[in-house]
Parts: sequence; C-alpha cells; structure tokens
Amino acid sequence: MANLYIGLVHYPIYNKHMDVITTAITNYDIHDIARASITYDVAQYFIINNIPAQRELAEEVIEHWQSGFGSTYNPDRTEAFSIVSVLPTMVDAIRKVEELEGQKPLIVTTDARTYANTVTYASMRQKLESGTVPVLVLFGTGYGMTKETMNQFDYILEPIYGHGDYNHLSVRSAVSIILDRLRGEAWWDKD
Repeated sequence: MANLYIGLVHYPIYNKHMDVITTAITNYDIHDIARASITYDVAQYFIINNIPAQRELAEEVIEHWQSGFGSTYNPDRTEAFSIVSVLPTMVDAIRKVEELEGQKPLIVTTDARTYANTVTYASMRQKLESGTVPVLVLFGTGYGMTKETMNQFDYILEPIYGHGDYNHLSVRSAVSIILDRLRGEAWWDKD
C-alpha cells in the first residue's frame, strides 16, 4: 500500500474577487485535519503557508499540544499532532515526501470543477491500495489554488457532490470526506 500525505495550501490562493492572496492558518484547520489525518493513517499532514508569522503561530499551537500543557491535558491531541509539519511552500512539501520515501510522489489536488486530468476517488483509492508510489493530496483554502498551480498537478480528484445544489464545503469537511473515500472502510461491501 502506498503512503498518503496531505497538505493544506494557503498560497497561492484566490479570494472571492479572484485576487491571489495568502489565506490565514486557522486553529480549527490545524486541529480537525490533524485528527482526521491520524484516523485515516495519513503519513504526514503539511500546513503550507508562505508568511513566517503564520507559520510561527501554527508551530506554537502544535508545540502546545505536543509538549506543552496540552500534551497532558489531552494526550489524544498529542498523537494527532505528531504527524503535522509546517512548511513555507508546496515545493518544500514535495521535497519532504521525496526525502522520506526515496521517490517523488504523485501530486494530487481537489477542485469543484473538472479538468482533463480529473480522476475518480475509486481510481485514486486503487492507486493507493495497490501502488508503491506515495501520493500527496494538496487541499486549497479560500476560493482555491490559482489556475497556473492547478496545471502543475498529476491528478485532480473529481468534485464532491452532495444531494442538493449548494456546493461550498469548508476545507475541513472536504478533507474528511476525501480521506474517507480514499482510506475509509469499504462500507458498501458490508451487509
């Protein structure tokens, strides 16, 4: 089984006016995505932000739960935060996976739109289950990663569709749904 890595990307991101910005790291994203990641056996969760002050803030939160008061107050968080790393760029995350795995990962992202290299969750799950090449899934914040950035990825996972017309999930929700589709139990095979 191939190792799965994820990254939460804060730059280069569009805002609702399609300006390129850096989004802020949120406490909820650090906590909730770390907990989902450890639950679904993600090898490493990268928080990717190009602003040093933002990275320092995230490191302080992580430190609190790994060795500060939080580590004794809630040991489950200590375990979840053990796989979180804060990096300045997507290139740094790719290099880290290469360093850990000895090979370049498949670079995958998500979007609410489809592209020529859009793949299904079933096909990506199959690559993870039967392959040996690590997979790095990068999640955009804000209104998504820039078009130029999207064009650099190996694959783009198909959009998540709910039952209704509304389609604007929080990144925390999207990450949890996608991790379940890629690494969750095969509930559809059970009676």
